Amino acid sequence: MRIRIVDAFTDRPFTGNPAGVVLFGPEGFPDDAWLQSVAAEVNHSETAFAHPLSPGGEADWALRWFTPVTEVDMCGHATLATAHVLRTTGAAAGTVRFAARCGVLSATADDDGTLTLDFPTSPVTPIQTPDGLPEALGAKVISVHGTAPHIGDLLVELADEEAVRSLAPDFAELTPYSERGVIVTAAAADPAAGHDFVSRAFFPLMGIDEDPVTGSAHTALAPFWCARLGRDELTGLQASARSGLVRTALRGDRTLLTGRAMTVIDGELLTAP
Repeated sequence: MRIRIVDAFTDRPFTGNPAGVVLFGPEGFPDDAWLQSVAAEVNHSETAFAHPLSPGGEADWALRWFTPVTEVDMCGHATLATAHVLRTTGAAAGTVRFAARCGVLSATADDDGTLTLDFPTSPVTPIQTPDGLPEALGAKVISVHGTAPHIGDLLVELADEEAVRSLAPDFAELTPYSERGVIVTAAAADPAAGHDFVSRAFFPLMGIDEDPVTGSAHTALAPFWCARLGRDELTGLQASARSGLVRTALRGDRTLLTGRAMTVIDGELLTAP
């Protein structure tokens, strides 16, 4: 069985966010325990599993995502990686619709070689700064927002880009503050550098201390920064060690996420389901 490792939200190898991608036939998914074991073996933020659906329905492929320890409701970079594999192998062309736990998502291949995902927007709501959060992050907190639905992250605004880049949080102390993880963000120090805001994302509760580039987080970052900056289309830089760019376009209750991807490993799983 074929397995690929794809670097998502980047056009350079060994940057962006790596995801495993495994495609099955129309017979469907194997046992959940096997899927989880593969994701644990791959040990990237997420491994995506997909199989084709019968023609004529609301979606073309079923799609699931697993971290090394659990299944998740929504994942951007592994969806981008799956769409990239479908496009580059000829398994699909144009717009591909995915049936996932968070609803129907789509990925469209653009003429410039990018892929654009259509995801549900995650509205942000101001909340009081939880006790102990600044200490867990090790930084001064400017504002805190809750996010919903599907991601359940805490969105934390910091003073500036340098504060985001230099952050060294206590991962264990972050686990009580959200259903999934904590996103930190700030405005770009220099918008002329090619991005409008920066972010980092921490998911120790999901078995991922820091996620390199989190597409789903940008469904909350987009409405947050669009309201601040007065524009509907922005570019976010996730300032992890691997780094990656996510172009966002806010379209009401949907957010478009655009990026590039490249396959870096193409191999065989020697243990069948």
